[in-house]
Amino acid sequence: MSARVTSSDKIEDMFPETPVRKIITPIERLMKVETTGGIVLIIMTLAALIWANLSPSSYEHFWHLPFVVTIGSWVGAGDLHWFINDALMTIFFFNIGLEVKGEMTYGELHDPKAASLPIIAAAGGMLFPALIYLALCPAGTSHGWGIPTATDIAFVVGCMAILGKKVPHALRVMILTLAIADDIGAILVIAIGYPSGDGINFAALGTAFVLLILINVLFRVGVRNLLLHGVIGVAIWAFFVKSGVHPTIAGVLLGLSVPAKAVVAKGKVASFANSVGNVLSGDAKVSGEEKYRVFSLLQRGARESVSMQERLYKPLVPWVNFGIMPLFALSNAGVEIKLGGLDVPVLGAVALALVFGKPIGIFLFSLLSVKIGVSKKPSYSWKVLWGGGMLAGIGFTMALFVAGLAFEDGANKDSAKLGILLGSFSAAILGTIYMSIVSKEHKQ
Repeated sequence: MSARVTSSDKIEDMFPETPVRKIITPIERLMKVETTGGIVLIIMTLAALIWANLSPSSYEHFWHLPFVVTIGSWVGAGDLHWFINDALMTIFFFNIGLEVKGEMTYGELHDPKAASLPIIAAAGGMLFPALIYLALCPAGTSHGWGIPTATDIAFVVGCMAILGKKVPHALRVMILTLAIADDIGAILVIAIGYPSGDGINFAALGTAFVLLILINVLFRVGVRNLLLHGVIGVAIWAFFVKSGVHPTIAGVLLGLSVPAKAVVAKGKVASFANSVGNVLSGDAKVSGEEKYRVFSLLQRGARESVSMQERLYKPLVPWVNFGIMPLFALSNAGVEIKLGGLDVPVLGAVALALVFGKPIGIFLFSLLSVKIGVSKKPSYSWKVLWGGGMLAGIGFTMALFVAGLAFEDGANKDSAKLGILLGSFSAAILGTIYMSIVSKEHKQ
C-alpha cells in the first residue's frame, strides 16, 4: 500500500469530530496567526500601566505575594514576580535557545560567518547606548551608563509577531541571537559595573556547568529520555538561581544542548509503512500482539523522524506566546509615571540612548564586520537591518533592573524609569512603523 499525503487537513479528517474539537479548532487557528500573540502582549502591557498608575500599591502587593519553589532540600524563596521572571522566563529563553539551535544546525546561522554577525552587532548595540548616555547625562549620574545597554527580548519578539511576515526570517533569527548575546552582556555589565555584596557563588555555577556537560554527553551517547533530561534541566536551573547568575541563561544553554538532527533518516518510515501496508489497511489477518508491535514501531519511527529540537519547540510556542509572555508583560510593564521632581537630563539621556544608540551601534558594527570580512553580508537589505536595530532599542525590564542598581530611590531613579518607558515605547512604535514601510519597499 502506498498513500500520498498532500495536506495536513487530510490527516485531520481521520479523527472524529467531537463537540470539544468544534470549540478548540477555531481557537487553535486564531493562535496560529502571528499577529495574535503580539496583540495580546500589547493589551497586557497597557493593562499593567493602567493598573500601576490607578492603584500602585495593589499592583506592587499582588506581584510580591510570596512564592516558594522547593526541590529536595533546596528552597527557592521569592515572590510571584520572581517566579515569572526567573522560572517561567527560563522556559521562554529555552524556547529561544531551541529556535537558535535549529538555525545553527540547518538554517541561517549554519555558516560561522553568518553566526558572527549578531554577536558583533550586539557588542555595538551595547557600546553606543552607553556612550550616548555618558555624553548627555548631567554630572554625578554617569553611574547609570549600563541602563540603556540591554534589549528586552520578550517585547522585541512581540513587536516582530505584530509585523508577522513583514520581518524577514533571517532578520528575526539575527535579532533573536543578538538579544541572547545582549542578555549575556547585560549580566556581565551588572557583575562588573554594579557588583553586589554577595557576588557570584562559583561552586553552584560550576555544578550547573558540570550538569550541562552531563546532559550534552547523554544526548551524544543516545540517551533521549525526556523525563531524565527534564530532571537534570530543573537541577541546572536551581544551581543557576543559587549561583546569583540570572537563570534565564540556563534556559538558553539547555535549548542549545538539544539535538537538532532526527535519529531516523528521511524516507525510512515511509519504506517501513509500505512494507506493512496490508497491516495498516486492515486487510492482513494478524494477531493483536503483532499489530501492536507494528504500530508501536511505526509510532516510534514517526516520532524519531522529527528532531528533538522540533518536537520540543513547536508545542512550546503557544504556551510562550499566550501564557508566559503576557504574564511577563503584566508583571513587569507596570511603571508608575511620576512627573513631579523629575531630572529631565537623565530622562532624556536614557531615552535617546535607547532610541538612537541601539540602531547606530548595531548598524555600524554589522557594516564594519561585513566590510572587513569577519561576517557574511545578510540576505536582507541594510535598511531592513536598521529597522531591526530600532526594535532592539526596546530596553524595558533589564533596563529597569539596572536603573534600580544604579540609582537610589529619588529623582534620578524615577527619571531613569520614565526615560526607559519613553525610549522603549518610542523604539517599539518607530521601529514597527519603519519596518512596515521598509518591508513593503523590500518586497517590491
